[in-house]
Amino acid sequence: MDNKEKVIKAFEKSEDPLNVSKVAEISGVEKKEVDKIMKELKKDETIISPKRCYWTLKLII
Repeated sequence: MDNKEKVIKAFEKSEDPLNVSKVAEISGVEKKEVDKIMKELKKDETIISPKRCYWTLKLII
């Protein structure tokens, strides 16, 4: 499993929105790497921000 998959799994496991530090803690991926991956996920709208500095997976209906 690559780091991007680990980050996405961290979001899937959590019911609450997460910040970069919490994603790094849950996924076991270094914080700098999580930040880069989250920037990619924001760009392709895989994650959205319900409140400042916290992110969650975008719900697909």
